[in-house]
Amino acid sequence: MVIPCGFQKWFAGKEWVIRRHQKEMLARFANRESCLLIAPTGAGKTLSGFLPSLIDLSERDKQTKKSLHTLYISPLKALTHDIERNLRQPISEIGLDIEVASRTGDTSAYQRQKQRKSPPDILLTTPESLMLMLSYADAPNIFSGLKCIILDEVHSFANTKRGDFTALAMARLHALNPHAIRFGLSATVAYPDDLAKWLGVTGKPCKLIVVSNKVKPELTILRSKSRMPFGGFTAKYAIKEIYAEIEKADTSLVFVNTRAQAELIFQLLWEENVSALPIAIYHGALSKEQRIKAESLMAKNQLKAIVATSALELGIDWGNVDLVIQVGAPKGICRLLQRIGRSNHTLDKPSRAILVPANRFEALECLCAIDAINNEKLDGEKALDGSLDIIPQFILNCLCSQKATQEEIYQQIRNAPPYQHLERESFQKLWEYTEDGGYALKAYDRYKRIQLILPNLYEPANKRVIARHRQNIGTIVEAGRMRVKRLRRKHQGKIIGEVEEYFAQQLVKGDTFYFAGEVLQFECIKDLIVEARSGKAKEPKIPSYVGGQMPLSTDLGEAVRHLLNTPEQWQRLPATVREWLALQQAYSVLPCSNKVLIEQFSYRQAEYTLYYTFEGRKANQTLGMLITKRMEKMGLKPLSFSVTDYGLSIASIQPVLHKHIAKVFAPDILGDELENWMLEAAMLKRAFRQVAIVSGLIEQQYHSSKKTIKQVTFSSDLLYDTLKKYDPDHVLLKVTRQEAERELLDLTRTANLLIRFERAYTFKSLSKPSPLAIPIVLGVRSERISGNGQQALLEQANLYKEAEDMMQDIRQLLENSEVQ
Repeated sequence: MVIPCGFQKWFAGKEWVIRRHQKEMLARFANRESCLLIAPTGAGKTLSGFLPSLIDLSERDKQTKKSLHTLYISPLKALTHDIERNLRQPISEIGLDIEVASRTGDTSAYQRQKQRKSPPDILLTTPESLMLMLSYADAPNIFSGLKCIILDEVHSFANTKRGDFTALAMARLHALNPHAIRFGLSATVAYPDDLAKWLGVTGKPCKLIVVSNKVKPELTILRSKSRMPFGGFTAKYAIKEIYAEIEKADTSLVFVNTRAQAELIFQLLWEENVSALPIAIYHGALSKEQRIKAESLMAKNQLKAIVATSALELGIDWGNVDLVIQVGAPKGICRLLQRIGRSNHTLDKPSRAILVPANRFEALECLCAIDAINNEKLDGEKALDGSLDIIPQFILNCLCSQKATQEEIYQQIRNAPPYQHLERESFQKLWEYTEDGGYALKAYDRYKRIQLILPNLYEPANKRVIARHRQNIGTIVEAGRMRVKRLRRKHQGKIIGEVEEYFAQQLVKGDTFYFAGEVLQFECIKDLIVEARSGKAKEPKIPSYVGGQMPLSTDLGEAVRHLLNTPEQWQRLPATVREWLALQQAYSVLPCSNKVLIEQFSYRQAEYTLYYTFEGRKANQTLGMLITKRMEKMGLKPLSFSVTDYGLSIASIQPVLHKHIAKVFAPDILGDELENWMLEAAMLKRAFRQVAIVSGLIEQQYHSSKKTIKQVTFSSDLLYDTLKKYDPDHVLLKVTRQEAERELLDLTRTANLLIRFERAYTFKSLSKPSPLAIPIVLGVRSERISGNGQQALLEQANLYKEAEDMMQDIRQLLENSEVQ
């Protein structure tokens, strides 16, 4: 593909050179070959994807009927807005007659209709908006002239339910227009071959273009004069140093892991902002207007810093950002690389980033992440089979566009790589559910969604079915909150506030938790209200927000284990962390790579057992539930447990002795204990609600109004009970079980842990909590929100004081033993 003179002049005017991978993308386009470009941030990935289309459009015959030429798909609405702004620049400067438009959830109905009647040359959209377009009767006409599909930031969502959803949309596009090629754009990934297979058709991987980054980023851990705390998530101890770094840099991006963290860090920075620097905040819970304003100010170089969550870690090109500050541990190596790449957004200059661990365990994680990046080691999860609850939605989406046979749709689904192994029997059951709801629901007209009109030819049952489907396209199920009622008598009492639904659904009768300044004992969930009485337990759970929590990657967990057993590397850690590890080594032992360290000690009039797993919060949560069930059977009377990414602490009345461990920490707890817990804790009901929404059994959106969580939950619970009683083999119940195990429990990781370390553990009986145990036992969680931000900080300060007192006790014990 020859580069026209106008494009060459434009490159020269920018003092740019067309890179090798950009020329290769031009050749792939000319040969009509799909490919996946994997390149570091600043390598010009976006331009590489669009350049062939821009050249091809510039050379088209003016007499050619105008049609949609290139479709760009992004996982974020903010990214489509940014790309549209950046794309208009070369079109304007080169003088090209090319129309570009965006179609997202923010696009007006008028603009959507206009785009369907007269499609632009290049359309920028999201997976959900694309699937909606595919549901219309004119979809075959709209996409008939499509030449290229560009999927951006593929690594960020390919191995997720939303990625499965996108793969099905791509399969439908392939059925409508098999000649369109696919260009995938991705940052560095651990398994490029898997990603190339995901982008391909019928499981055949597309071509790979990999660009190496010869310039390594400049990464450091922030050094603070203050002592690093044992636990917590605010990094308040280092806020003066963070502010000083922002003052020195031109423009900074301050990344945090959660929305709560963003709000608190932003508040702390404003309290420190003596120079009145323009600092903004950005996360997904803010209004569209606030987000667009922050993006605009940043693009115009009118901000000194912006505190942001993962909502800004993908693709946004702000060349004036010269420093990234990561507050809190990154939780994943590839995730950290993505964020670092926002700094010095060019390939030939090193990105500069400062990592600020919020606590001592995170200091270990930060150092391991830096080493992994310097040694070019990446992490990531292997691909899983596609989620089955999306299939009914896809079946109906296809039929909304045009009549079809079962076989036609089955083959389209099989063309999506996550579903290439979908068995005909499973598809048939999902089809029958889509048709009339299945055995227990087929008597109700509400669940008749498709109908047979000719031998094996189907269409939607009526126009109302089509309208309801289009209002509820997608895989994103919003989490809700539940009100808490303090009981005075049976089912009567006062509403005193709200907790996260996720937290409430894990409670079983008798559990105690802190709320509104008191200890409550859980009774039940009735009519979407958590009912609880005043209690007296000494170790209650703490309600926490789960939105935005990131799992610790397996590779990073293993790296932390290794660092703990490599004392020669400790000199690179802050002095407080080195002392912490040395005291652990002297008082107990350090966790090693081939065994799990299990410590037992008395604390606060209870017996504690601590398991150092390094498997992430979700796996530890699951493990805690299963172990406490086994302990109940053994008469050890568990009281409560707390988790971090690194370990699990269980409090009980009876001590867990060495002789108990082989039975408590064993793979067979994945049997009866798992089944009993899932049934008692309403885990399956919660999973069923998500499956029911995605599969179209119930809707979040109805006409112009959005259903409340109460309405949705009432409907899903009623349907769950009905199916369980009258149709226990219903396909959605089986899908629910699979989703609960995969999405909610991280059962695969938990099972691997139990199998790997069966009878491979070190048991230590101690008189007091060890140094490593302190942050886990105190239960300072990364998403702990209690009252307003200042109150949360005060409560954490009290815990830090207690932690320091415990460390002083250990020092005294060691000194006494040396004297003796």
